Amino acid sequence: MKYRKALLAVLIILLILLYSGPSMFRLVLHTRPSLADSASRSLALRLGRFWQASQEDDAHIFHIPPLPEESPYLPYVGNGLLAVTMDQDSPIYIRSGRTLALPVSFRPITLVSVDGMTVKEAVVTEYTTGVVHRIQSWDQPGIGPLDVTYQTYAHRSIPSLLLQDIKVINPTDQDALVDVEQMGLGDWPTATTETLKLHHGEGEHEYIVISGSIELPNSNVIPVAVVSLKVPPSIQVKSKMSTTLHIVTAVNYSEPIPRKAYSAVKDKAAQGALAALKRAVTGNIKRLRSDHSQVWKELWSSGFGISHSKAESALNGDLINATLYHAPAPLHEVSTTEEQRTSILRDIAYAEGCYGGHQTLQAERLWSHLNTLDDVNRVVGYWMVTLEKQGCHQLVRAGADGIMQAMLLSFGGLRFKNQHLEFNTHPKDLHRDYYFRRLSYGNATHLNISVMVQEEDYKAVMYLALDRSDKTYYACDAGCLDPPVELKQLKQSFPVKLTDPVTAILYITSDKAHMEELKHTIHVKEILLDSSGDRV
Repeated sequence: MKYRKALLAVLIILLILLYSGPSMFRLVLHTRPSLADSASRSLALRLGRFWQASQEDDAHIFHIPPLPEESPYLPYVGNGLLAVTMDQDSPIYIRSGRTLALPVSFRPITLVSVDGMTVKEAVVTEYTTGVVHRIQSWDQPGIGPLDVTYQTYAHRSIPSLLLQDIKVINPTDQDALVDVEQMGLGDWPTATTETLKLHHGEGEHEYIVISGSIELPNSNVIPVAVVSLKVPPSIQVKSKMSTTLHIVTAVNYSEPIPRKAYSAVKDKAAQGALAALKRAVTGNIKRLRSDHSQVWKELWSSGFGISHSKAESALNGDLINATLYHAPAPLHEVSTTEEQRTSILRDIAYAEGCYGGHQTLQAERLWSHLNTLDDVNRVVGYWMVTLEKQGCHQLVRAGADGIMQAMLLSFGGLRFKNQHLEFNTHPKDLHRDYYFRRLSYGNATHLNISVMVQEEDYKAVMYLALDRSDKTYYACDAGCLDPPVELKQLKQSFPVKLTDPVTAILYITSDKAHMEELKHTIHVKEILLDSSGDRV
């Protein structure tokens, strides 16, 4: 009996300790609950805002080190004039031929660290805004996490600018001292440096001005100048406060010149970089970001979607959008004249002969890995030469918007030809759902084209709608044997037909008479299959 009473007493004491023990110990020892994984929780909370975009393939999340299910796409920003990866030792890359592959030995990426602490971090490439976010949560045992957010972007309308916005958030009860490091100037034998002070914002800021030349194999050189903020070695962040560091880097360079001519133009390169930087830092920093994102959002208002496939090595939306993100070159420069802009818009509106090849969704070389800078430059190079040689040279010349439209046309083998747009894909290749968003046709017309595979018979049906238009448009399916259908903003269905000989499966034009005459020029013998799979 005594044994049972003793056992019961022990159980009661254990229950009391189980429910009240942690609070009792904290009360006695004046300590906080364990924060061993608080950094991971804080990182997860900050990544939450990107979750929906990542599910829709509009953003790519990459933990450091990567999680097993994550694709190791290279975190990268570029605008056709300059580019950097998110590695701290990444130099600035400038244009060499069709890609941004020529390194300039200045490493602008700036990182924050907390001495003696471990960090949980991830990088998010936000395709629709053209911004790469790095998020860090520094684990401070017994104190709480200290978070750092980075936003890095190569400006779209002022392409000389690389911008980094770093925010250190200290929600703890203690002040924090964080180290700030930028590797800066590397091994650049021809570089000369000077410092200057500029008044803007809340006071005086010190900048470093670097001028030098990049040697080319043909004995020519490229004059290059870089102006960048001289970052402080550390930042003090008060308890319950945050501190933001805006780092603006301006880059200016010219076309290759003979080496002997360099000394005469050296100062001109530096003056151009300094002018771009002054325009940025003396204005509204927040406006810089919003202007950049607005241009990028307009670029990404056109796009492409595809149903997800679990087949091994299948091409899915994540790689498609990652490739679209890396390919476009600059267009919306502030310095672009009205005449140049009009010419560009004319090229985008109607590019006869683009796209002239087979649909690129099946071209494996164009969908290679994007894990390293060499991968990115190789894939972008393949895309540029493919588009140029397949009738899209005008759109490539037009820059970012033109390249986006050319790539979208190529996905489906869509081609502008003699007053109409035709959908040149074979019915047998339509085994997944496709969605082309806001294809440009004329200065004021955009088309939405969907291909939906029916669940009951696995046959494809097309849907077509006007996103906006300045005139009446018409469409007909393969062979144009049926009367033209006037397009509306509400989507309308069109059957997918296989003809003999094989023709485009869809034709679109604003010229109704032209469409009515098409059926007399296509010379279809018969329709072999319609979208139900039945012979006609």
